[in-house]
Amino acid sequence: MKKFLFVFYIAASGMCSTVAAQQYPSRPIRLLVPSTPGGSVDTLARAIGTRLSERFSQQVVVDNRSGAGGVIAGELTAKAPPDGYTLLMGTVASLASNVSLHKKLPYDPLRDFAPVTLAATQNLMLVVNPSLPAKNVKELIVLAKAKPGQITFASAGSGAGGHLSGELFKLLAGIDLLHIPYKGVAPALVDVISGQVSLTFPSLISALPQVKSGKVRALAVTGAKRSHAAPDLPTMQEAGVPGYESATWYGVVAPAATPRDIVARLNSEMVAILKQPELRDRLAADGADPWGSTSEEFSQHLKSEIAKWAKVMKAAGIRAE
Repeated sequence: MKKFLFVFYIAASGMCSTVAAQQYPSRPIRLLVPSTPGGSVDTLARAIGTRLSERFSQQVVVDNRSGAGGVIAGELTAKAPPDGYTLLMGTVASLASNVSLHKKLPYDPLRDFAPVTLAATQNLMLVVNPSLPAKNVKELIVLAKAKPGQITFASAGSGAGGHLSGELFKLLAGIDLLHIPYKGVAPALVDVISGQVSLTFPSLISALPQVKSGKVRALAVTGAKRSHAAPDLPTMQEAGVPGYESATWYGVVAPAATPRDIVARLNSEMVAILKQPELRDRLAADGADPWGSTSEEFSQHLKSEIAKWAKVMKAAGIRAE
């Protein structure tokens, strides 16, 4: 009798999940964004949210919750009801590097979230002051080994994407660069242009105007593949640093216990949206490359990114200040 009741409970639970998915969504969806309005992740979230609203015939409300490097938005999502009505447009910070950056992160990206899809990646760019006698990455490595600790690299701050990109470069190339943290990408890039600092790893959209004007020299992009925005520029791997990959990325997650049918529905709709030519062209203009992965592929990506940045941050001794 107990066995029968157990089987009945499991079957009933599955039926409830299916019914919930069929009725989903019946009210507005909240898409949390770990940044202020206007940035890359916010722009992507609004582009997807607008199209998702049209496909669902329900409003998708973008809710900007900036602060603490994405921790605030991540915690709100992790603790939200697992019903598909609260989602997070996560970033490499909120879903990967924060695990090692913070001693007590109020959520576990692998335990507390159901991955929906990896939405897009965005290359950073290694740029140097034109006076630096290095025309490519291999020459830069030779120069750095000849002058250990004397070549400086700027970033938007300790633990920021540009900082981690530089530390990964140091680790894989076996070189010693001196990190100079700034309060933002713009002032870091300004000091590379003026020659106060040797190099930096800004976003493509920030760097391309300076590269085209000749104020800085571009050596490579940081992702696993070349960028549509700078197709002639090699990746760091192609330029001579095997295993290097440090792209900024954005992906959608839901609270962990969200019904699988709802996660599958969200994945299907978002992947279709990310295949739309108009959206792909819009992202390419911002130096971003759309993905649209399966939930399983995004789960594996999260595990890989968490492990990679844990190794880099341990080697560099990076912790939240």
